Amino acid sequence: APAPAAGEAPAATAPETTPDDLEVFVDTVDVRVVNVDVFVTDKKGNPVSGLDRDDFELVEDGRPVAITNFYAVEEGRPRGGLAPGQIADLPLPPPDAPQPIEIPEEQRLHLVVYVDNFNIRPANRNRVLDDVGYFLTTQLDRDDRVMLVTYDRTLNVRQAFTSDPRLIAGALDEVERVTGHAVARDDERRRILEQIEESRTVSAAASYARMHAESMDNDLRFTIGALKELIGTLAGLPGRKAILYVSDGVPMVPGQDVFYAVDAQFAGQGASGILTDSMTYDASREFRELAAQANASRVSFYTLDAAGLRLDSSFSAQNARPTASHLIDSTFNSNHQSPLRFLADTTGGMAIVNTNNVLPALGRVARDFDTYYSLGFSPTHAANGRYHRVEVRVVGRRDLVVRHREGYRDKTIEARMTDGTVAALHFDSESNPLGARLRFTDTTRQEGRFYQVNVDVEVPIGELVLVPHGETHEARLRLFIAARDSEGDSSPVQQLTVPISIPNGEVEAARKQLYRYSVPLVMRPGAHRVAVGLRDELGGEEAFLTTTVIPGRGGA
Repeated sequence: APAPAAGEAPAATAPETTPDDLEVFVDTVDVRVVNVDVFVTDKKGNPVSGLDRDDFELVEDGRPVAITNFYAVEEGRPRGGLAPGQIADLPLPPPDAPQPIEIPEEQRLHLVVYVDNFNIRPANRNRVLDDVGYFLTTQLDRDDRVMLVTYDRTLNVRQAFTSDPRLIAGALDEVERVTGHAVARDDERRRILEQIEESRTVSAAASYARMHAESMDNDLRFTIGALKELIGTLAGLPGRKAILYVSDGVPMVPGQDVFYAVDAQFAGQGASGILTDSMTYDASREFRELAAQANASRVSFYTLDAAGLRLDSSFSAQNARPTASHLIDSTFNSNHQSPLRFLADTTGGMAIVNTNNVLPALGRVARDFDTYYSLGFSPTHAANGRYHRVEVRVVGRRDLVVRHREGYRDKTIEARMTDGTVAALHFDSESNPLGARLRFTDTTRQEGRFYQVNVDVEVPIGELVLVPHGETHEARLRLFIAARDSEGDSSPVQQLTVPISIPNGEVEAARKQLYRYSVPLVMRPGAHRVAVGLRDELGGEEAFLTTTVIPGRGGA
């Protein structure tokens, strides 16, 4: 993967100070606002609108906190109710002259349609994708951004984020021609159950169950890992994020049903501990970690069980056996739906299970996106990376159902900037209030197939906060930089501190100039995407930039 080399000295005429000098007077500015998206419905699932900030109580780690930011959206249109200086108040236009309303970036929706081809049967997938396509083309807002990915043992981006539903619909058609792998797992399970039935001893049957559970467990680790990888790239995107996870379910306890088969086959013959053995493969901790990561990244899971209304396989003539058991099949079904329910419940989303007609449920998902409340608060504790639980209540209204993510991680500045740089790298998510720009210079061929390319980061000095310090004015930038090649390999995010010192007599002239810092990158041949995160440590302003460079041909 491309990797930044060691940083060079700043390419500026002003003398520089050391970070230690700056520590005498610098306090890093870190204004943090945590947004909690809240969905309020009545007992029938209908969205409840018309609530104001005073109708809510927000609790962090058991202690009430003040709601400093309030944003309400009703049927896709934001309404007022914000104090000055908070998120922009966006009044509704007159009914007779509706006008497009600009959605703040912190409230824009990024929806990922995630088709888990490794854990789905093709017939089930293709049936529900028709409904998903209809949902995307008819029920999303024009400002929503949608991405389509599939998991085929590795993550594959089938369509990058777009606001054009036609592109997503076309990509869905392509997905319907891809192999689904759950059928092979069905065959494996059937063979294991037959081998258990034919076993003459508990130990032999238990060995088959463990073999199956270990295979399922290995597959599950890859499945969870891919979801974590996706959430890691989404973490730095501003705004609301949701994953519509389409699957036939994944097991909370891999192989649990085949252990029940052993217990049923050898009841009273020394199999009493076999169900306890099944808990060796319990993956609930891994799912809790996945949900916590999603909550930390403001990602909600909307899970769709493509298997639909599940029936016992024992009713099938193909699977009819003397030991076929309703308990075994119900264990299999509930075990595969449990993670879908858990991920949705803990992240404030919704689980669509036990239905062959998913359109009405997808309509409820659309209402979530169209009618919601966003409550913001500023934590008083240090940003130390710890996980904090949150709870939202509607004051005096026990008849209402309130859904939201169960917690958040109070990320450090370094973690937030790293997330933002990664998001810019993968999704071209740019934000540039500092007016910075990137230039590539001095491409030189290295030994072997590598090139060294210098990236010049240029920042208008007038956009930086300068603080007097003796005979100079001081500023401090922090740079975060990463690169990604055409094969998708990425470098780790590198961090550099850039102190700036300008003599007092030159400050006014310097405010009209650019400050340039040069960093060499070592790259393989071919196109590379480069992302740079910038933070003005004194002003707290942050920027993220991306561009493409082809070694030997300059930047694009």
